[in-house]
Amino acid sequence: MKIAFAGTPDFAAVALRAILDAGLHVPLVLSQPDRPAGRGMLLQPSAVKRLALAHDIPVDQPEKLRTAEQQARLADSGADVLVVAAYGLILPQAVLDLPRLGCLNIHASLLPRWRGAAPIHRAIESGDVETGITIMQMDAGLDTGAMLERQAIPILASDTTASLHDKLAHLGGEMIVATLRQLAQGTARATPQPAEGVTYAHKIDKREAWLDFRLGAETLARKLRAYFPFPGGAADINGHTLKLWAGEARVGSASPGVVTSVNALGIDVGCGTGILRLTRLQKAGGKQLDAADFLRGFAIAPGDRFALPGSEGA
Repeated sequence: MKIAFAGTPDFAAVALRAILDAGLHVPLVLSQPDRPAGRGMLLQPSAVKRLALAHDIPVDQPEKLRTAEQQARLADSGADVLVVAAYGLILPQAVLDLPRLGCLNIHASLLPRWRGAAPIHRAIESGDVETGITIMQMDAGLDTGAMLERQAIPILASDTTASLHDKLAHLGGEMIVATLRQLAQGTARATPQPAEGVTYAHKIDKREAWLDFRLGAETLARKLRAYFPFPGGAADINGHTLKLWAGEARVGSASPGVVTSVNALGIDVGCGTGILRLTRLQKAGGKQLDAADFLRGFAIAPGDRFALPGSEGA
């Protein structure tokens, strides 16, 4: 069975590596065009492209897949199935119809919950107790296709998007290999997604990074975990904008945004309910630091107030 693969970031590269390690035949890889990155803003290949080239697999990088010319290399590859993981391009019906066994997507949620672009972030932010991987037969809808495999894992209280990403990437690699083997043996079975429980994981907007301390401390602590490593949290205090990278909810009460305590363990801030202890911060032009190191170079005292979004000075 010939397996074409379409993906771009690290999450997809983990799946491609699992397919290659399983000895499956990959005649073509599709990935997003090289993008500028780093201080010099030089063009950088994606994680998937680097892995494919290391295994001498041809790579195609079309800007879109709308025309027959853009689809030509996939059509010529003779792929029986196309595996898609965090590719970043919408596949038109003509592409979905090219492989005789269709296109399979590795989606980082328990569908139909969290269809869309940011399922890992939204699961943590919303306080879900579990998430997982769904292997889906792709159709023209937004993550609406029938499910071939679905496996759950718990979301731990310590999980960030970074840690959960790595767990789900590994699980996705295992599951897609098992599904491809079932497909080759003719034992794969697709189940339609239920109509109930549909939610959408909208793409993260940088404007969402601003913390509103009128919300509960538990909500804000989840937000910081969900937004690590991107985009992080943000708040203004004493005329400076700080990036906020980690925090924990604590029992207590104070006016939203008011600093109640400052020590090496963290900076305690009043919230709508509870206290948020900020434990990892960053000032403009600085590095991410634990609270103790951060406070050596940035003065914050009890009684100082973080600005509230929408209020004067925010």
